[in-house]
Amino acid sequence: MTIQEAAQRSGLSAHTLRYYERIGLIHSVGRNSSGHRDYAESDLQWLDFLTKLRTTGMPIADMCRYAELRRKGEETADERREMLELHRERVRSRIAELTQDLKVLDTKIDSYRGLS
Repeated sequence: MTIQEAAQRSGLSAHTLRYYERIGLIHSVGRNSSGHRDYAESDLQWLDFLTKLRTTGMPIADMCRYAELRRKGEETADERREMLELHRERVRSRIAELTQDLKVLDTKIDSYRGLS
């Protein structure tokens, strides 16, 4: 699929897709006979995973390290798992912080309701 189709399906801009390729987050995408990028379904699956990592706050540098390890193959599986476990703990910690923040907001909203 073209870069525009990949952008539409992934929810990322064509600019972001080119950037991800340039910094090594995605491998060099195949080219069609015209020389244009030709994304495969597996590329979209990888982009979906990268989007999840980014949405959950993983720094780009860590994402690049993960992508580099992934390209090296199965011998890096333990290190990749460890990276994801560490990131999961950071996400859980952030969720706990947000839960506490939400309680404060709820308390404040309830106090305003009591004034009405």
